[in-house]
Amino acid sequence: MGRKKKAHYRVVVADNDSPRDGRFIESIGYYKPLSNPARLVLNLERVDHWLSEGAQPSGTMKSLIAKARKGGDSLVALGEADPGEQQAKRAEALAARRAAEEQAAQ
Repeated sequence: MGRKKKAHYRVVVADNDSPRDGRFIESIGYYKPLSNPARLVLNLERVDHWLSEGAQPSGTMKSLIAKARKGGDSLVALGEADPGEQQAKRAEALAARRAAEEQAAQ
């Protein structure tokens, strides 16, 4: 994700045999290291679930999970989903509702 010189990482659960940029089981958050402070959004309930199932996080993810459990630090801020993502979801829901209303009216 992201683009050239604008890093943005998805935090995913994937099989060990899957290619790095390939198929994954579940997306559990994202990490934007270039925002100031860096933005980390993780679903800790799902992280705990997958760790209890035997998932093995990378070294980087271990440190990010530890920071998320502490509530962030001076370099990494925890947050909710991006406002832009939330607006897009609301717009999709509104469009679906309007389409359903139009279909019901006909």
